[in-house]
Amino acid sequence: MNQTSGAPQSQVKQTPARRLKAAARKARELSLVGRALASTAHPVMAQIVPMRFCNLSCAYCNEYDKVSEPVPVDEMLRRIDHLGRLGTSIITISGGEPLTHPDLDQVIARIRKVGALAGMITNGYFLVPDRIKRLNKAGLDHLQISIDNIEPDDVSKKSLKVLDKKLQWLSEHADFHVNINSVVGGGIKNPQDALVIGRRAIELGFTSTIGIIHDGDGQLKPLGDAERAVWEEMRSWKKKNYSRFNQFQEAIANGQPNDWRCRAGSRYLYICEDGLVHYCSQQRGFPGVPLSDYTAADLKREFLTEKTCAPNCTISCVHQVSHIDHWRAPQTTRVSPGAVEDLVNIQI
Repeated sequence: MNQTSGAPQSQVKQTPARRLKAAARKARELSLVGRALASTAHPVMAQIVPMRFCNLSCAYCNEYDKVSEPVPVDEMLRRIDHLGRLGTSIITISGGEPLTHPDLDQVIARIRKVGALAGMITNGYFLVPDRIKRLNKAGLDHLQISIDNIEPDDVSKKSLKVLDKKLQWLSEHADFHVNINSVVGGGIKNPQDALVIGRRAIELGFTSTIGIIHDGDGQLKPLGDAERAVWEEMRSWKKKNYSRFNQFQEAIANGQPNDWRCRAGSRYLYICEDGLVHYCSQQRGFPGVPLSDYTAADLKREFLTEKTCAPNCTISCVHQVSHIDHWRAPQTTRVSPGAVEDLVNIQI
């Protein structure tokens, strides 16, 4: 594992077949972006949970349990079909740990069948060469693994030590795009670990991002000096395969609120294991409508609804999706998700 300073360099050369698949995937993505700019009448991204169960127990996470059964595959396919009818562009599978679902490949294939990009967020523990090849066959487009530290500790077992072999297998076998996300804040003990994780990701031919996580009360806190140094270092890596850090992320790093129009419930949907539509993983219960009953009228209502939790929101994917529409449609109604205004309210 390379731990030297400076911007990392990829050591992986893509095969012609992989380059062709990547180009085709990029063309589909550009088409979806054009469609999103042309019309606000459909969701850009939905995050759907087929399994609340997770094999790990990360201290900062409130999105898993140890008892839930998988959502029956027929029900998952019905939910995917309804997202397709709503015109959803990207459907990302999360959890819990989605790779514990016995029929996950069918779910991925159905996402592709309805015309959406298929993504997945996983802790990576169950990835072996055969499983990666099955994900290729199912049609997975994007996979993200969050790695929190180099050595496992009492906060997180998602460590580079445990997962590095999995990353090597992904580099060798995955036809889909892989992003490795590292984090600072939220009780992570060694901020410098993020640099090592980011460099390793680039070496293996992946993209790398860094996220800032909230504390146990869901509140934003400014980055400390060590965390800030890591943040700035990764910002200085100007490689094209690094995500660009926008003003939204900069404000989070400074512990400052953002002024933006959250389009959750419209352009972004979070579908829990019970099949209910929520604003996001941290605002479960709002609006809490069954996906099977969700209509174009619901999408329009939520598009025009201001959420009071938005200024201190830490959910970057919601912001990025909402940013598509930042210049249009001022919001005319207001709702206060959770018990406390102006804070991310984590519901466990």
